[in-house]
Amino acid sequence: MASDKKIVLITGGNTGLGLETVRALYKTDVPYEIIIGCRTLSKGDDAIATVQKEIPSSPSSLSTLQVDLNSDESLEKAVETLQSRHGRLDVLLNNGGGTFDGDVRTGTKTLREAWNATWDTNVSGTYVLTTLAVPLLLKSEDPRLLFIASGTANLTDTTKMTDPVHARLNGSPEAGWPKNEGFVFPAYRSAKTGLNMMMREWARVLRNDGVKVWCVSPGFLATGLAGVGAEKLKQMGALDPAIGGQLVADVVEGKRDADNGKVVRSNGVQPW
Repeated sequence: MASDKKIVLITGGNTGLGLETVRALYKTDVPYEIIIGCRTLSKGDDAIATVQKEIPSSPSSLSTLQVDLNSDESLEKAVETLQSRHGRLDVLLNNGGGTFDGDVRTGTKTLREAWNATWDTNVSGTYVLTTLAVPLLLKSEDPRLLFIASGTANLTDTTKMTDPVHARLNGSPEAGWPKNEGFVFPAYRSAKTGLNMMMREWARVLRNDGVKVWCVSPGFLATGLAGVGAEKLKQMGALDPAIGGQLVADVVEGKRDADNGKVVRSNGVQPW
């Protein structure tokens, strides 16, 4: 059924940065149909209950949609549901992702399994969903396509050592083998670098269709993504995830349109 509200799908919208983006959009005066894409619908329902309790009045609507980035069948069904319910999609926010580097250290995944899982979730699954959803985006009057980038995938800053965060990311371990690098995630950084290139390809392919495309680099946030706990991340300098959620909402709402086709962050454009 057609709606005057802007139709927004946020993958991984039930937790972390995705949930903060839901909050940021839900509290505005702009009416959205905010669709929380998640693997487990009950978790999406819990997220909706939390947001509605925190923000009891909004012109926007909240709903859930089963989205599993590792399953083509799930992604196909998700887009079919969007087509039948809404007939279009105004904003696709590819937020869903994961880190699996730590699984190698704990022995729950082999090195190959961890790298394949990282790329499948963060890049391949995202690409498949985007490809399936493009026909719905092209039915929008103002189609927007967003990918969540990472400051850790910034090639320019891989030699930066001027602050504790970059010193930790870019510092070299002592000579010898095996290496005990601790809080380092090469598969995730590599996949997010690949995601930046994927965004550039979508910007190229959809330029003449009027689709605005970005990567959004939300900064170092205290979310559960790294698997080390929000409090430990805060001690390491991580910021409140709400800051990142507001940045993503700003892009959705048109405040970074001048940076279409680029990786945007709070203080400007992130270099490659």
